[in-house]
Amino acid sequence: MKQLLSLVLAGIIGGLITLGGYSLLQPAVPAIQPATYAQPVKNINVPAQLNAVPFDFKVAAARAMPAVVHISAVSKTVANSRMENDPFRFFFGDDFNPFGDRGPQGGAGSGVIYTSNGYIITNNHVVQNAGEVEVTLFDNRTFQAQVIGTDEKSDLAVIKIEGFGFPTLDLANSDEAQIGEWVLAVGNPFDLTSTVTAGIISAKGRSINLLGGGRAIESFIQTDAAVNPGNSGGALVDAEGRLLGINTAIATRTGVFSGYSFAIPVNLVARIADDIIEYGSFKRAFLGVTISELDYEYAQELGVQISQGVVIEELMDGGSAQYAGLQPKDIIVGIDGREVKSVPELQEIIGRAKAGDLVTLTINRRGYIQEIPVRLKAG
Repeated sequence: MKQLLSLVLAGIIGGLITLGGYSLLQPAVPAIQPATYAQPVKNINVPAQLNAVPFDFKVAAARAMPAVVHISAVSKTVANSRMENDPFRFFFGDDFNPFGDRGPQGGAGSGVIYTSNGYIITNNHVVQNAGEVEVTLFDNRTFQAQVIGTDEKSDLAVIKIEGFGFPTLDLANSDEAQIGEWVLAVGNPFDLTSTVTAGIISAKGRSINLLGGGRAIESFIQTDAAVNPGNSGGALVDAEGRLLGINTAIATRTGVFSGYSFAIPVNLVARIADDIIEYGSFKRAFLGVTISELDYEYAQELGVQISQGVVIEELMDGGSAQYAGLQPKDIIVGIDGREVKSVPELQEIIGRAKAGDLVTLTINRRGYIQEIPVRLKAG
């Protein structure tokens, strides 16, 4: 037994000696050292990432185009008249007539299908005084339309074609639209049907004195999407293809697009269109005040430490504001918790309210803030 253990132990020792000698005879292999710096990698012909841009407009355009229609109108006037879509007439007034007499007055514009049973929103100036109105859909079907009602002070109108299952657009919330947001203008400029242009919102609550002041409601969304004569009444849509406004006017000295266009915000559009569909006209509520916009100099004159708001200049006898206890030189700075900085903002908010609604005005009266509830009356 002892002899067997001796043999095993001798074998193990011999093996170790053999392995050690083999290792000593092998060339030395240097240890691999970690790199001290990263070598830049140059990629050639690498395709762009799918998210290189945040989105494109294919889906929004595809959603919007079927709901935007072409409108042709023939006026009741048969003499000494011009084309309704004449850019010189729309932007320079009735006294400018480079076209001479043309017989029956005709015009073209755009519209947006509002309901699946055929109510269409457009601008008042597209169908004003129209005797015949023809609507052409995206799929080239044509219909004779009836003018349901118009509102000159907002430049909106509703017309109706007979049928069911017409394509419509989801409505965006124009209050939530942000300056810098992408938008599309969809319409029929110069009779070029189903034209889509893109831009951004460049301002909100813009007034351009297009509708003559007074009781006019001007709180336009300003964009740099190209809009030209024939786009009037067409859709301004957001990047998701939801209706954000109705394209109405352009800022121009030539009659064609010069950089900025203006759309009526959809929250106001829907309020007016719903009334016209239900009653045939816009049932508007009023504060019963004459107002002006506060600026820094006026604020200094009034002795207040703010420079934005709407100043009440006069109260209408028996009007909503007088009945609620408002006073001349009160400065409206908010309505129902929403900040108010300008006359267009105030006009839009009140324009969207209904007669009988109770609104709470936040006012600055000689430097002191008050909350005053006002029950709105019809004008």
